[in-house]
Amino acid sequence: MTVSIVGVGLHPFGRFEISGREMGLVAARRALDDAGVSWSDVQFAAGGSRDGGHAEALVSELGLTGVPFIGVYNGCGTAGSAILTCAQAIESGAAEVALAVGFDKHDRGAFAVDPANYGLPRWYAADGMMVTTQFFALKIQRYLHDHGLDARLLAEIAAKALRNGAITPHAWRRKAIPVDEIMAATMVNDPLTSFMFCSPSEGGAAVVLMSSERARQVCDRAVELRALEFRTRQFGTFEVFNPWLAPEITAGATVHAARAAFETAGIGPRDIDVAQLQDTEAGAELMHLAECGFCEHGEQERLIANGDLEIDGRIPVNTDGGLIANGEPIGASGLRQVIECVLQLQGRAGERQVPGEPTTAFTQVYGAPGISVCSVLAR
Repeated sequence: MTVSIVGVGLHPFGRFEISGREMGLVAARRALDDAGVSWSDVQFAAGGSRDGGHAEALVSELGLTGVPFIGVYNGCGTAGSAILTCAQAIESGAAEVALAVGFDKHDRGAFAVDPANYGLPRWYAADGMMVTTQFFALKIQRYLHDHGLDARLLAEIAAKALRNGAITPHAWRRKAIPVDEIMAATMVNDPLTSFMFCSPSEGGAAVVLMSSERARQVCDRAVELRALEFRTRQFGTFEVFNPWLAPEITAGATVHAARAAFETAGIGPRDIDVAQLQDTEAGAELMHLAECGFCEHGEQERLIANGDLEIDGRIPVNTDGGLIANGEPIGASGLRQVIECVLQLQGRAGERQVPGEPTTAFTQVYGAPGISVCSVLAR
């Protein structure tokens, strides 16, 4: 791709007294300031939110410049869709400067979802199947069994996330919790305890993108968007909001999105210096490590035992605490991943900075009903 990120902005994640739209505005203005541009310089914008309001209506506060602003919603892939829309606008020549923004403000508790919106019958919700915690538990139960892995690894992953969150100023959960305490916490759906899950939360995130040619002229710390790939599920995959299961399970959307991203970028998983992986719960990170190619299935225990996933490890994962520490405001979450990687590549991550001047990064999002967005970034 010939697109670079020149500015980033975040509103902290958690619970706040202001609206989701206001969080989106904070993030957008911070991204513009970080890029050193004004709203009038933006030639294209895209953004989305599930529960926080209409992103395209942010022009009321940002300024009525007439800029094309596309509202997007694609579940957990909303932020990735916004970035992709902006990147394609730049690559097509329709714009040289674009803004992608996402925000959300969710009610407490599990997401309320209408099965009809996913083409599912009413009984699926009436029987409790729309509650996603049981899907995540069933999927990781099977995975642990099939690959001979211990459930304690889930607590190790959650503990890492909370340690990283404790040193991340914009994170929601900023208290480290020992592995034993995580294991002993309330069981939600076996083998996942309460501290192994993320929670719906609130927050905003935004990035300013430019053509790489223009970025080189105006910015000395631009991060190139080397690849951004979006995939949906194929037949035979085991996905959230799926009322049936094929006799033989095939590779999920993440496998195909990750492979495509690496192929487009012209590098492989071993070339990545820092990564953000979807950790809706600890089992998701465990599985996505292998699905994205960072290890073989069943090798995660070795990575965790060796400290390879820590900030000072071989392949640091979720250096800001991921979803477990930040929660998941759906519209903003994927942008948070990208922003964390940009900060790491620019050496601006503070106490959680990966040592050794990282130059490549990878992000991965997974969501219902079986979608995945993966990106490769480079400095």
